[in-house]
Amino acid sequence: MSDTDEEVMSSTATADSESVAADSESVPADADDTGVVTDDERTMDTTDDTEDADSVAGDVVDTADTDVDADRETPLEVEGLRKTFGGIVAVDEVSFDVEAGTLTGLIGPNGAGKSTTFNLITGMLEPDTGTVRFNGEDITGLQPYEIANRGLARTFQIARELEEMTVLENMMLAPKGQSGEALWRSVLPVTREAVEREETAQLERVWEVLDFFEIDHLAEEYAGNLSGGQRKLLEMARALLTDPDMLLLDEPFAGVNPSLEKRLLEHIHELREEGYTFLIVEHDMDLIMNNCERVIVLHQGRVLKDGTPAAIRESEDVIEAYLGGEV
Repeated sequence: MSDTDEEVMSSTATADSESVAADSESVPADADDTGVVTDDERTMDTTDDTEDADSVAGDVVDTADTDVDADRETPLEVEGLRKTFGGIVAVDEVSFDVEAGTLTGLIGPNGAGKSTTFNLITGMLEPDTGTVRFNGEDITGLQPYEIANRGLARTFQIARELEEMTVLENMMLAPKGQSGEALWRSVLPVTREAVEREETAQLERVWEVLDFFEIDHLAEEYAGNLSGGQRKLLEMARALLTDPDMLLLDEPFAGVNPSLEKRLLEHIHELREEGYTFLIVEHDMDLIMNNCERVIVLHQGRVLKDGTPAAIRESEDVIEAYLGGEV
């Protein structure tokens, strides 16, 4: 594989250790003081009026208002994920699943563990304990490219395009399993024709995706010249070319102007209608509440509440923990 190909694989599915450290959210130093709650303990009666409200918020995961379709598949299942950095507990026994064909929001204040959870799911970090299952397969500890090849793709808070290549070139490098990645297939006459046919078909697909995201007019523009919002569109378009079953979007609307934000949302909803599944980290509460069927709230590395947007809006624990008022 060429240096350029390796760089793209890093851009679309992996990141080096320094980038992971930068993306990982800081967590309050007292996060590891919260006791770990087992499934049995979660079912205990918590109606003791004398129990401190902060303790309730930290120790009990409220899932009573979650509207779960028993017949719907859950391609992503996260169970008991825990990750520490020295004495800091970044993710503490996090468990949840994501239903197929849904938009699920993952919210929480800075330091709640959202990006770290994404990194654990996608293989950027290895959990201390816990498991991640995707489409029924245990993918815990797999390399990021192995997870991406299984149909679980992600984007990053800061778009990672190849700045000195055009938008079209960035897109052409994204599809996985390209025959032309092997130099001998591109050179030998007996195999070169097959490689050219494959590239022609991929080019058609690339133009379709560029048109879908309305950036086809930027095809010959260098990626480094794009605006922040255009880079977000390029990254999502490139992730789509890996043929994923599910997309994890890490703050896809950060730094995006209102018009591009609207376009991004329209594209996400269109893809959802086509059967794609999304897990989205976002700080814009109105955006999450108005577009997601379900919301998972993280607080100090733990799941505080898991439910419908209406249930999250009405949760006193959530409001008290970090919203600071009415949603």
